Amino acid sequence: MSADDEKRLAAEAAAELVESGMTVGLGTGSTVAHLLPALARRDLTDLRCVATSPATADQARSLGIPVEDFDSLQRLDITIDGTDQVTPDGWLIKGGGGAHLREKIVAAAADRFVVIADSSKPVEELTWPVPLELFAFGLASTLARLGEDVTLRPGTPPSPDGGLIADYRGPGTGDPAALAARLEADAGVAAQGLFPPALVHDLFVATGSEVAHTSFG
Repeated sequence: MSADDEKRLAAEAAAELVESGMTVGLGTGSTVAHLLPALARRDLTDLRCVATSPATADQARSLGIPVEDFDSLQRLDITIDGTDQVTPDGWLIKGGGGAHLREKIVAAAADRFVVIADSSKPVEELTWPVPLELFAFGLASTLARLGEDVTLRPGTPPSPDGGLIADYRGPGTGDPAALAARLEADAGVAAQGLFPPALVHDLFVATGSEVAHTSFG
C-alpha cells in the first residue's frame, strides 16, 4: 500500500472523531488533504472550522466545509493535523509546508489535538531539519545570531503572517525540549517546528491497511 493510501486511512479514522456542532481546527499538508473529503462525506451540520493555511481553507470551502476567521473563536473542540516526524513519547516535528506557526496556535487552542500519519513518520529519535519561521524585520541579524545551522528555505514564499521559512540543521534533536527552548529564546524566531507531547492527545498511524491509535491524553 502506498504512503498516500496510508495517509487516507489515517485521515478517515480521525474524521470519525468529529461530530456535528463542533469547532474544528484544520491542519495543513498532504495528509490533511485526505481529511477534508472524509469530513465532507460525513455530512456533519453546524461545524465551525478554522484553517491553518489558505490552501486548506480553499480546499475545505470547495467541499462545502465552512471556514471562518480564527478571531471569532477562543477555543476549539478538536484540531486534526499531520506531522513530519513523531517519536514514541509524542514529540513532533512539523512545518514541512511552512505553516507551523499557525498549526501550533491552532493545536494549542484545541481541547483535543489529533495527529494523523503514514508509516514513514514514526521515528525513534527526531532528526533535522527543524522548520523555523523568522520575522522579516532584522532578518540578517537573526541569521547571524543563529549561525550556519540555520538557512532560509530557497524558493519558499513568506508565510501567511509574513514570516520567512528557514530550517535548522544542527545538533540537539536528541533533546527536543532543550532545542526548542534554545530556538525560541532568539527574538527573531517567530516559531519553531518542535511540538511537545503535552499538546498531543491522539495519534493515528496507518501501516498498510491497519490504523493504530495511541492516546496521550
